Amino acid sequence: MRVLIVEDEPYLAEAVRDGLRLEAIAADIAGDGHVALELLDINAYDIAVLDRDIPGPSGDDIARAIVASGSGIPIIMLTAADRLDDKASGFELGADDYLTKPFELRELVLRLRALGRRRERARPPVLEVAGLRLDPFRREVFRDERYVALTRKQFAVLEVLVDAAGGVVSAEELLERAWDENADPFTNAVRITVSSLRKRLGEPWVIVTVPGVGYRIATDAGGSAADAGGAAADRGGAAADAGADADA
Repeated sequence: MRVLIVEDEPYLAEAVRDGLRLEAIAADIAGDGHVALELLDINAYDIAVLDRDIPGPSGDDIARAIVASGSGIPIIMLTAADRLDDKASGFELGADDYLTKPFELRELVLRLRALGRRRERARPPVLEVAGLRLDPFRREVFRDERYVALTRKQFAVLEVLVDAAGGVVSAEELLERAWDENADPFTNAVRITVSSLRKRLGEPWVIVTVPGVGYRIATDAGGSAADAGGAAADRGGAAADAGADADA
């Protein structure tokens, strides 16, 4: 999941961003309305978290722009305006949820997860495919009933792959959805993370490399066996960069 935080208080915005990263949620910060509109135009976000009172175009203006774009990005209003009339006007603008300051980060995370699940084809709270069981709320992964400890970035990548239910996900899409705007588009971090993720999940390999296209979860019986060569190539290429996935 990738979130845009529109908040003009730097310390609060950075604290929220860092807290979301601990929950395997990538987040970008916009300190004013102009930057928010630019980021929304450039990046594909799963959810926007808007403070209503920001410099430049207001949070209300950003909400109107999101609704007018037809992108369907869910909106959480995060603001000190806590009167019922304030909340009502926020929902009328197109907000999907409303959280008043001060707030607990855990509550924001729960609301983000719930909104994300609602948007993505009303997906179930716990994702299951090919013997994998992934719980975004608890940030837990099991393979064939065996608990698998993952780093935050490994979890974020696996969540995108599992949610695709066997569909191919390109390295570019993984980079966009599991990393923030500071990620180098020419980095091999995706390959390295997928390689280390394979090792954590164990054999037979459940993540299939589709040469020149991307990665998918092996939902077919022979998929992981056929991918043994691709996995070996990824492992070999990643060995020289073993420290690049140290995001835990």
